Amino acid sequence: MAARHFLTLLDLDQDELRYLIQRAITIKTALKAHGPTYTPFANRTMAMIFEKSSTRTRVSFETGMAHFGGHALFLSPRDSQLGRGEPIGDTARVLSEMVDIVMIRTFSHAGIEEFAAASSVPVINALTDDYHPCQLLADVMTWTELRGSVQGRTAVWVGDGNNMCHSWINAARQFDFQLRICCPQGYEPREDILSAAGDRVTIVRDPMQAVQGADLVTTDVWASMGQEEEQARREADFAGFQVTEAMLDAANDDVLFLHCLPAHRGEEISETLLDDPRAVVWQEAGNRLHAQKALIEFLLIGRVSR
Repeated sequence: MAARHFLTLLDLDQDELRYLIQRAITIKTALKAHGPTYTPFANRTMAMIFEKSSTRTRVSFETGMAHFGGHALFLSPRDSQLGRGEPIGDTARVLSEMVDIVMIRTFSHAGIEEFAAASSVPVINALTDDYHPCQLLADVMTWTELRGSVQGRTAVWVGDGNNMCHSWINAARQFDFQLRICCPQGYEPREDILSAAGDRVTIVRDPMQAVQGADLVTTDVWASMGQEEEQARREADFAGFQVTEAMLDAANDDVLFLHCLPAHRGEEISETLLDDPRAVVWQEAGNRLHAQKALIEFLLIGRVSR
């Protein structure tokens, strides 16, 4: 049977994604109660290829494999032949002979698609310039833990139409909620990704208008990795789009705030927003571990009932 890959949220169907969220909550509950006693992956190995820096991604995947009784290998361009120009497909074929699953954090989404096409083991997108689906598993898990089913709810994305925004659009499609995107002119998400979501996603230019009746508000840094030279211009263009406590006050009373982190206090969020009880970013960050464990388990084993 061909390997299942997870390059975007669209690689799994709606039922499989709902299963993953509930499975992640079950895994988290069991870990808190009993510790890492469930070890289905003894002698199994994950290769972790990092072409972009990371804190949460590396720690969560490496810890997850350790909890499951397996092992994770860290590979950077400096440590592998990818950094010396070995074709992506050749590296994929070699690693398929040696490891059980591959996680990649890189720039080009086309590159990870090329890798997956040549790989006979599952490949997980741990971030590309176009998508960040693993973060959305943790985000929807957090939203579900705290507020129940997200179906029919309303989320608001404030900021750049970047890889996180693209994955929020896909999440609105797959989990059946409404998404409002609030961004300045010229910073819209990709048109093909936006149009595929149909009427589940709308663009609203005024932040205070966008958050009216919102159940969740989320954002990201204004200049992503690789865009540092655009920082000054982006700060000017995003003036007025900072998420503040006053913005949350205009949303529903039980609104939640998420941020994939790292956050730049005083830029995309107010200096004190992460101290607000409506901000649940630490729970969200911790849920990367549990959501990704559920994903790894699903890709290697399938559904489990324990």
